[in-house]
Amino acid sequence: MTADDLAQALRRAVLAQRFETTADSLQGGAPLGVHPSLDLAVVVFPRGAPPVAANVLFSREHPAGLVARFDPVTGAVANIAFRADVRNAAGDSYAWLPGADWSRIDFPAWFGTGPRFVAPYPASLLKMMVAVGVARLVDDGRSDWALPLAHGGETRAVGDWLHDMIIVSSNEATSALVAHLHDRGAIRREAGREVRNELHELFAAHGLPGLRIANTQPDGGWGNGSGAGVGQIQMTAWDALRLMWRLDADAPPQPPLVSTASRAVIRRALDAQQLNEVLSSESLRELPGWVPGIPARFAHKTGNTQNYTSDAGIVHDGDLHYLIALTTSLGSRYAPADAATTWRIPALGGAIHAWLKAAA
Repeated sequence: MTADDLAQALRRAVLAQRFETTADSLQGGAPLGVHPSLDLAVVVFPRGAPPVAANVLFSREHPAGLVARFDPVTGAVANIAFRADVRNAAGDSYAWLPGADWSRIDFPAWFGTGPRFVAPYPASLLKMMVAVGVARLVDDGRSDWALPLAHGGETRAVGDWLHDMIIVSSNEATSALVAHLHDRGAIRREAGREVRNELHELFAAHGLPGLRIANTQPDGGWGNGSGAGVGQIQMTAWDALRLMWRLDADAPPQPPLVSTASRAVIRRALDAQQLNEVLSSESLRELPGWVPGIPARFAHKTGNTQNYTSDAGIVHDGDLHYLIALTTSLGSRYAPADAATTWRIPALGGAIHAWLKAAA
């Protein structure tokens, strides 16, 4: 398998789903009509051979897909101009509303050069950046996994807050840990603006420009209503995948983001993750019309809102070992009742897994 083989297989898998025909509840169940934004990255670790990686990106502006090239020094995507998402004065993500005219929307430049790609909000996948930030506090001696941490009238150990943030995607736990990052000086604000963010410094040092968690608040606020959220918190699929790579002890070594002990704490939470409803659909097996997704052991984190769905993690299936990351503008408004997103997303996960299994 070559990187081009993998990239073209990912393109074919996405195109086969015909995402532009996905039913949209905001259009009364009519087809979406344009290709949704979808950022998909995979790296495979063949036994006895170097890793093989690819990143493909689709949007209404690029319905046939773009294939990313990677900088040979930093490993960052080198041929895409990533643009930040936007929201209006009411805090709504208006770029994804039916009839939105992208030619009239000023999407702020984020990083990179080349054809533009508007990066979807990562939803709760952002919690992986918070997890890394807290792990760094522990590694630096500024916190401890057993330290009692009070938030919202409840006191729990730092490690317990992290456990709930990952395995059940608790927003309250996320707020507790974001507040902890501020309290311990990892994120600093003066006169109402952020003046230092140690996570951004860490990601920059590791060549991970596609990870950003900006404008969070000392009280733990990280959503739209706090001035953070959409447009301020961003993750590309490729850099979300590379973050997961650094948390995968079975993968070829990368420069570590956290200590071995802290990596093990985060990995245990990923292994226990209970929201298998995006690339894997095991949590939804009892729903009418269920579609299987990735069928193997999948240590991962999902994210889901009305407009956005994401998933990233580590897959093992016998000798097959790979990482996969996905961010999309296909949130719960495209889902059948009680599902997180359209069934086309787990179908995509299942198709990619089947192709990789056959290639292996």
